[in-house]
Amino acid sequence: MTTADPVRHWVSARLRILLWLLLVMAVALGAVATATRSVLLRDVDHRINGLLVQEAGEFANFVRQGIDPHTGQKFTDPNSLLKLFLARQYADRDEELLGLIGRPAPQTPATIVQFRELGFEHPLAKDPGALVSVFDSPDATGTLHRSRGEVRWAKVEIGSGPGHPPAAFVVAIHPGAEQDKAGDVFTMLLAISGVALLMTTGIGWAVAGRILKPVRLIRTTAAELTEQDLTRRIPVQGRDDMAALAETFNAMLDRLERAFAAQREFVDDAGHELRTPITIVRGHLELMGDDPAEREETVRIVMEELERMSRIVEDLLLLAKAERPDFAVPEPVQLGELTADVFVKARALGERDWKLAEVADAEVLLDPQRITQAMVQLAQNAVQHTIPGQRVSIGSRSADGRIELYVADSGPGVQPKDSQVIFERFRRGTARRGARATGAGLGLAIVKAIAEGHGGRVELRPTDGGGATFVLVFQELLILQEQRDTEL
Repeated sequence: MTTADPVRHWVSARLRILLWLLLVMAVALGAVATATRSVLLRDVDHRINGLLVQEAGEFANFVRQGIDPHTGQKFTDPNSLLKLFLARQYADRDEELLGLIGRPAPQTPATIVQFRELGFEHPLAKDPGALVSVFDSPDATGTLHRSRGEVRWAKVEIGSGPGHPPAAFVVAIHPGAEQDKAGDVFTMLLAISGVALLMTTGIGWAVAGRILKPVRLIRTTAAELTEQDLTRRIPVQGRDDMAALAETFNAMLDRLERAFAAQREFVDDAGHELRTPITIVRGHLELMGDDPAEREETVRIVMEELERMSRIVEDLLLLAKAERPDFAVPEPVQLGELTADVFVKARALGERDWKLAEVADAEVLLDPQRITQAMVQLAQNAVQHTIPGQRVSIGSRSADGRIELYVADSGPGVQPKDSQVIFERFRRGTARRGARATGAGLGLAIVKAIAEGHGGRVELRPTDGGGATFVLVFQELLILQEQRDTEL
């Protein structure tokens, strides 16, 4: 019993970008509103504390320096002192200035000498319980948290003399109005933030759609691509990252189109090359009679064609492996010894004037089997395009960090129009340079793949005196000896 795959709900990149943008903006705007409210409330606290200190300091200074106008001496009666001081004061809208004569009690309030009746609700003067808390508090300042509103206060006690009850000057400030203003500003900022988020939603949706338009085009184009039609491209507009993405995608499509074209050509060529020996084998087997000599000739031809097909298949498998990263396995190799080994193996390929031209003295990192395979293939190619007695030279050299291994022949050479064609699969060029070869046109393609597998290339150069020279060039091949000299 199989379980059906769950339905995948896709969320578009456009929506995700918009949601993240709104989240970031909401957090930022909320932080700004909260910070503004905190700053306003802090300013209210600073103002209130400053007023409390100022009023208390003014009264304390009046107590020390004040003169009773009736006696011309310092005040001895707290009642007269408080009345005269309060008569000269101008309280703010949220401020109470109180003079208390005698200790108040919840049921028997103290005598209050008050400057004027203020306009706010629930004043401290009409709250006996709160007055008791203020009068009995050992602190000079404090805060009353009443159900009717918060009150900040400061008091200055007046020392009582003989026959006089205890008295105190109290400054009470009601911060509710200022705090409400800070709350109103906070609410207004939240409302503005909401409007800003709504505007951002529309603008962000449009901008995200415009930015992601190339991505949607890429998705649509990729969905419409088929192996038979790789011609669609993304229009490139602007010079931003999305334009670069479109250019990269178009370049990828170019490579895919070339790769599919090369694959189709390769399959067509391979089918053509394999079809010929199959046709030959089938034809001879169908026409084979009972004559022993004829049978022997047919078997010989069939075996040759089967061997040719086997070589084609092996070469195709080798070229397929060339795409793998482990195609070449480099190891430290003495270039001189490798060149000499190649020369010895190549001499058995045909009766030619073989010459070991030069040998490089360097230790390098390369795959000796692959390089030997490429060099022997070049030597075989030289044998096919020369006649007995003609010179074929093999050598290697190193200079300026570059390694070259080459095979030079003295044959008719390669025509300029064939210089690039001959390195393609199943391509031999328009003019043959010597005796007819039995290969399928994969030899030089294999040499090119081996060179590129080492990060190098294969070049075709003319030979002095006539002929063709095929060179394996490795520009960035690591020379171990130079590395050791550098470390030393």
